[in-house]
Amino acid sequence: MTGCGFHVAVIDAPGHGGRPRTAHDEQEIAAMYRARAAGEPEGPIIVRYNAHLAERAVPEWQATLDALQELPEIGAEGPVGYFGLSMGTATGVPLTAIEPRITAAVFGIHWPDALAETAKQISVPIEFVLQWDDEHIPRESGLALFDAFASKEKTLHANAGKNKEVPRFEADSAVRFFARHLGRAVTSPA
Repeated sequence: MTGCGFHVAVIDAPGHGGRPRTAHDEQEIAAMYRARAAGEPEGPIIVRYNAHLAERAVPEWQATLDALQELPEIGAEGPVGYFGLSMGTATGVPLTAIEPRITAAVFGIHWPDALAETAKQISVPIEFVLQWDDEHIPRESGLALFDAFASKEKTLHANAGKNKEVPRFEADSAVRFFARHLGRAVTSPA
């Protein structure tokens, strides 16, 4: 798809990609691998670690929005969307709850434990992705997080498949969602 008329910024989470890891990052990652090797649930560790990462990442995203909106080709007046699944949801929910510049968001594939109360503060349009056969996040947990959003306009996209089997067409759907909510028409190449 082309012609949607919006810019995209992507930031690696703290301790991910090429970013240095702290001792805390290393401890949490080791705990996750130990749980996985022992056949124990990783969810409680991931939820705890993702909440810690969000505390670090939310201010970075706000600073990034500030810097981007100073660019003449972007400006401060345009709407802002947020896309993040899994750890991206862990960061995006607290960011969207406090950031009035975000006017639409795509979330999904996360437990409600640490996010449900914050999700109740979010009323912007939401598209939510759920993997029906997720081996880590029980279906009921994903549905509970979807239900927690206060948005009057929210759409659930439930797909067959496991945690990491999100269909490619969900990315295309997110583009159409943002084109609709960020005020741009979607044109497909001929």
